[in-house]
Amino acid sequence: MTRALAGLLVVDLTTEFWGGIGAALLGDFGADVVRIDPLQVAAPRSDDEASWNYEAELAQRNKTSVAVDLASERGRALVHELAAKADVLVTDRSLAELRALGLDYDALAALKPDLIYARGSGFGPEGPDRDLPAIDELAAARTGMMPILPQPGQPPVYPGHGLMYTAVMLAFGVLAALRHRRLTGEGQKVDTSLLAGNMYGASLDLQAFLAIGGDRFLEPISRLDAGNPMSGTVYMSEDGLWVTLTMPDTDRWWPHFAPLVDLALDDPRFDTHEKRCGEHRLEMMQVLERAFRRKPAAHWRRVFTERQLSADVIEDYDFPKADPQVYRNRYILDLEHPSLGPIKTLGFPIFMSETPARLFRTAPCRGQHTFEVLRDRLGYSEDAITALKDAGTIR
Repeated sequence: MTRALAGLLVVDLTTEFWGGIGAALLGDFGADVVRIDPLQVAAPRSDDEASWNYEAELAQRNKTSVAVDLASERGRALVHELAAKADVLVTDRSLAELRALGLDYDALAALKPDLIYARGSGFGPEGPDRDLPAIDELAAARTGMMPILPQPGQPPVYPGHGLMYTAVMLAFGVLAALRHRRLTGEGQKVDTSLLAGNMYGASLDLQAFLAIGGDRFLEPISRLDAGNPMSGTVYMSEDGLWVTLTMPDTDRWWPHFAPLVDLALDDPRFDTHEKRCGEHRLEMMQVLERAFRRKPAAHWRRVFTERQLSADVIEDYDFPKADPQVYRNRYILDLEHPSLGPIKTLGFPIFMSETPARLFRTAPCRGQHTFEVLRDRLGYSEDAITALKDAGTIR
C-alpha cells in the first residue's frame, strides 16, 4: 500500500506537544520525519510516568530521532546540512531563539530556497505581540470563549482545544505550501498560531458576533435560558449522566420524540414549534427535566437509536476507550509496544481509502537514529560519526 507523503523529508525542530503533533501528522501519511532532539537529558520522570511517556508516544510517533548539541557550532551545522536536503522544516521555537541558533527562515532559505519553513507561534508572525510565548491558555484567554463556557456566576473555563486546531492547521499549511511549490518551484514561510487555532475553535460564535454583535454573545447562558428545549440543551438521567438534544426543527422530531417522554402529540401546551420555543418553553424544560430523570442513560441511548433521534448521552473518557465505532475507524489503536507490551493509543483522525495513515514506528528514544540518519541522509562515514560522538556533538 502506497503512502500519500512518501519521499517527503521533514526536519522536526519542535519543542512542544502541539508542534510535535503537527509534524507527526505528516509522518502518519508516510513522510520521513527526522526529529532533532537536544542532547540535554530531560528532568527525571516519576515512577508512575516512567513506564510510558504517553505524550511523546503521540507527538513523536512515526519519526526518527537525531540527538544534536545545538549549543555547538558543529551541531548547528549538522542541522543546516539536514535542512539543505529537506522539503519541510517544522518548528515552534521563538523567533529570537531561531535567530540565535542560525535556524531562522532567512538563514535556511539561503541554503535551500524551495524549503517550506513551517512555524507554530503563539500570536502570529506579525504585530506587536508576535514575540509573546506560545502558551495555549494565554491565546485562549483572548478569544472570548472562556467567559461564556461555564454556567452564569462561575469562573471562565479553559477549553483546551486550541493546541489541536493549531497542530492540524500547521500540517495543512505545509501541504498547501508544497502544492504551491510543485506548481512554481517556490519555497515559503508558513505560520499558524495558537491564537488563530483558538479563534477557529470558536469560529461559529465569533463569526456570528462579527456579523450581528450584541450582548448575548458576551455573557454565559444558563442551561434553562436556552431558546429551544429540544436543541442545545442537556438533561440529567436517572444514573447521573447527561443527555443532550440537538433537534432545532422541533416539528420534524416531535412525533417521534413526544411519546418517549410521555407527552401527547396534541398536548395543547406543546403542540406547535412556537409554543415549545416560546410561551411554554420553560414549562417544557421542566417537564423534560422530570422525564429524563426517570430512566438511566442506557435506556435513553437505546430509544434514541431506535427512533433515529438527534440526541445522545454525554460520556466520560472511558466511553471512547470501549466504543466499537472508534476502533472500526481507527481513532484508537491497540498495538504491541516493543518495550511495554499491549497498549492503547490515539489513532488517526483522517480516513483515506487508498493511502491511509499508518503507525510505521512508535516514538523513538532520544538519538535512536542518529547514526543511520547521518550515514544515509548526509553520507557520513562511520569514522566521521564516531568522531562527532566522541566530541559530544551528537549521541
